[in-house]
Amino acid sequence: MKTIKKAIQIEINVKKSQFICSLVPTKTKAESKEIIRKFNEKYNDATHNCTAYIVSDGEGFDDDGEPGGTAGKPMINVLRKNEIHNVTAVVTRYFGGIKLGAGGLVRAYSKSVMEAIGEAEILEIEQYDVYNLNFEYSDIKTVDGEVRNNKLEVIAKDYSDKVSYDVVSKDNRDILKIFEKYLGKISVEFKNKQFLEK
Repeated sequence: MKTIKKAIQIEINVKKSQFICSLVPTKTKAESKEIIRKFNEKYNDATHNCTAYIVSDGEGFDDDGEPGGTAGKPMINVLRKNEIHNVTAVVTRYFGGIKLGAGGLVRAYSKSVMEAIGEAEILEIEQYDVYNLNFEYSDIKTVDGEVRNNKLEVIAKDYSDKVSYDVVSKDNRDILKIFEKYLGKISVEFKNKQFLEK
């Protein structure tokens, strides 16, 4: 699977209509909805802001007033075909006065997303199990040692009443097994699955 390294925007013109495709790296549906809301605000004068997203907790698309199946669906199909995950695609259209017909719309929205993917910096990603470790400050040295020795990756840290790490094993080691000798002192819980860079 793949994702994009950073946000990218391209523009194409089809029979005087302007299509602006924005691809934004995104992890969750909530994040995707927020990105879409911002684009709707930014381009509130556009004829349509059609969207498609594929993220760790689901996928979706919206034609935003274009005839059903002519915008959002072709956009998500291009993402799927290119195995692009963790991304939100927004194609903003400014109507140029010439109707494109259903086939023309499908081609225009597909082409917008394909061209944006072609310009984007692509990263290989994999889906990993994320575990949360919760422990006392006095156990930081022990946990850091196990993380290092077992080549685990800490993707988030939180220091409040206790210390909390979100960790993944990129070579699929059993994180529960690694920390079982510390059970009672260190709490280990499966948190979620996430797409991360290989």
